[in-house]
Amino acid sequence: MPDRTLVIIPTYDEAENIRPIIRRTLDATDEHVHVLVVDDASPDGTGEIADTIAGETDRVHVLHRTVKDGLGGAYLAGFAWGLDAGYAKLVEMDADGSHHPEYLPWMTELADTSDLVLGSRWVHGGRVENWPWHRELLSRGGNLYTRLALGVDVRDATGGFRVFTADALRRIDLDGIASKGYCFQVDLCWRALEAGLRVVETPITFTEREFGVSKMSGNIVRESLTLVTRWGIDRRLREARSLLRHRRRLPSVRANAHTVPNPTA
Repeated sequence: MPDRTLVIIPTYDEAENIRPIIRRTLDATDEHVHVLVVDDASPDGTGEIADTIAGETDRVHVLHRTVKDGLGGAYLAGFAWGLDAGYAKLVEMDADGSHHPEYLPWMTELADTSDLVLGSRWVHGGRVENWPWHRELLSRGGNLYTRLALGVDVRDATGGFRVFTADALRRIDLDGIASKGYCFQVDLCWRALEAGLRVVETPITFTEREFGVSKMSGNIVRESLTLVTRWGIDRRLREARSLLRHRRRLPSVRANAHTVPNPTA
C-alpha cells in the first residue's frame, strides 16, 4: 500500500475559503492524500462546513479544538493526530487559498528524498501575487534577519507551505516548542536544521487571499522579532562557549608537544 499523506489546514473564521481549498486539494492529488481541518471553534461556522464535507468523502477529517492558542498550537495538534494515524508525510497549508494545492504532487515527491520541503517565495522562480510593496518588504526583511541571526541558509523560513516526513517530526523536539504564533514556522525550520535534517526549498507562487481577513498583526511581527533575536543570541553564546572550551584545551596540548623526543637530536 502506498504511503499516505495528510494535509493539515488550521482554520479560524474561514467559512468562505474552506470548501474551495479542500476541493482544490482533493482534485490536485490522488486517493492517498487526505485532509485534516483543525478548527479552533470558529464562530462563523467553518467547523460545521468542514464536518459536512467530511461526511461526503472519507478523505477529509476534522479536528475540533475548544482552545485558540495560535497557529503553532493548531499544527502541533494536527501533527499528533496524523502521527497517531500512521501518515508518512504531513503537510502544512493555509486555508485561505494563498498556498496552491496544485504544487502538492511535486512537493510530496521531493519529500521522498528529503526530510522537510519548504515551498519558498524567495528562491529563484518563486513569487507573490497581489501583495502591497510593504508586505513584501516586511517578509523579505524578516527572512534576511532570520538568516543573519540564526546563521541558516534558508531563503523563506517564515513560509507556511511545507511537507514533513513523519520521521522528521519524530526527530524534532516538538514538546519544546514555545512559539505559538507565526514565529512557529521559523522555530520549526530551525529545529529541523539543528537536528541535522535534510531541508530543501522549492519555488512556489503565493497568492494573497480573496476572502476573509488576514491573521497577520503588529503583535505577531513583534513576537517573531523578539524570539528570533533571543534565539540568535543563544546561538552565539553557545558558539562562544564552545570556542572558549577549545582554547582552554590548547595549552595542555602544547605542553605535551614539548615532551615528544626530537628525532633529529
